[in-house]
Amino acid sequence: MKSAVETLNPTRVRLSIEVPFEELKDSLDAAYKKINQQVTVKGFRKGKIPARVIDQRFGRGAVLEEAVNDALPKFYTEAVNEAELNVLGQPEVDITELKDGETLNFTAEVDVRPTIEIPDYSGIEVEVDAIEVSDEDVDKSVEQLRERFASTSPVERAAQDGDVVTIDLEAKVDGEVLEDGVASGVSYTIGSGELLEGIDEAVKGLEAGGEATFTSELKGGSAEGKEAEVTVKVTQVAARELPGLDDEFAQLASEFDTLDELKADSRKRLENMKQYDQATQAQERVLEKLLELVEVPVPEKLLADEIQTRTHNLEHHQLGQMGLDLDKYLEIQGKSREEFDTETEAAAVKGIKTQFVLDELVNKEKLNVNQEELTEHLMRRAQSSGMSPDQFAQAVVEGGQVPMLVGEVARGKALAVVVEAATVKDTNGEIVDLEDEEEAAAAEETVEAVVDGAAEETTEA
Repeated sequence: MKSAVETLNPTRVRLSIEVPFEELKDSLDAAYKKINQQVTVKGFRKGKIPARVIDQRFGRGAVLEEAVNDALPKFYTEAVNEAELNVLGQPEVDITELKDGETLNFTAEVDVRPTIEIPDYSGIEVEVDAIEVSDEDVDKSVEQLRERFASTSPVERAAQDGDVVTIDLEAKVDGEVLEDGVASGVSYTIGSGELLEGIDEAVKGLEAGGEATFTSELKGGSAEGKEAEVTVKVTQVAARELPGLDDEFAQLASEFDTLDELKADSRKRLENMKQYDQATQAQERVLEKLLELVEVPVPEKLLADEIQTRTHNLEHHQLGQMGLDLDKYLEIQGKSREEFDTETEAAAVKGIKTQFVLDELVNKEKLNVNQEELTEHLMRRAQSSGMSPDQFAQAVVEGGQVPMLVGEVARGKALAVVVEAATVKDTNGEIVDLEDEEEAAAAEETVEAVVDGAAEETTEA
């Protein structure tokens, strides 16, 4: 076999491959064997039909077609390996010449990873938010904890903000009660905004047994989006009672004996959260600066596939779970389809560029992923997916996704290397020294968020 490579552009090549006919022997034998198992000829046992009889009865062309289809992937792969190409996706193959007994010539056009030069990135400087936890932040955190331990007790008075009311609902459209528009015994906290628009105003001021009617646009069900006349009847009013803000509350709501200890712990937790947010912010801003330094051509077909994947995932997974279609989503977002397409393309381009650049850094810095790092990453991914680590690991293995996870960890490590070399200051002008564990986790999450489906596409390719 002979092959030659022609560079069509920085991300696409054409392979010209010439195969002597004798190298098709194994594929021809396999073709005759396959046809033997599929056809019946009187006078011959199944699987024992001579090759000349198959040629006479079914045509030599059918055998050649089967043999060529079997041989093309093998010779294409040999040519790719010989040329040391890093291909992306499936090739477009064109058989230019097939002479029985003489030669098989074909071309294969395919996208390839572009050659990327990583410049010196040690001069990158970024600014991030300073870690500041105020007394008000701590008080708000403790107050949220009090809300979780609030109790309710029925009261004989008119409902007011913050009360928990038990209500019956009936919705009518065009004067007709909807089949799915009746509900009884619904518990609702006034002011939470969790039900229909206008319900707060309707129930405030009502005592148990009181009734009111209001109009509202339905958020779901058979008449979603339509204006409905809703009748609400209050069957019970209950006041929420917060526990006292004292040591007894601290013992009830936590492992601490005093309120001061609980507040100190809340402050520490808030600081840790802001520290993680700061690390994520640093990763994102360093990545932006890095991408500005590197020229990265993007393969057209890979980009088109990535845009299609992102749009499909949004429509059929994220929006589908919320009962929305793309048009309704765009209406809620206040965006046109053109704006959505532009934003999706920009995100896809950034994702592909990020993957290419960080993969090149992985090679340049000779970064490897050990079992411990992969296990930690798997645990984080399992937690974010709502699955147990064992379930997630099984799904990853069965889906052949292990290389994708390894790639995510490696890219996270590559980004962490760049962040470590960069100068990160907070808004107070102080140098930020990111902790290794937080930096690694934040880097992996940053890369996942940016790359999104791009890694899966190119890994599979």
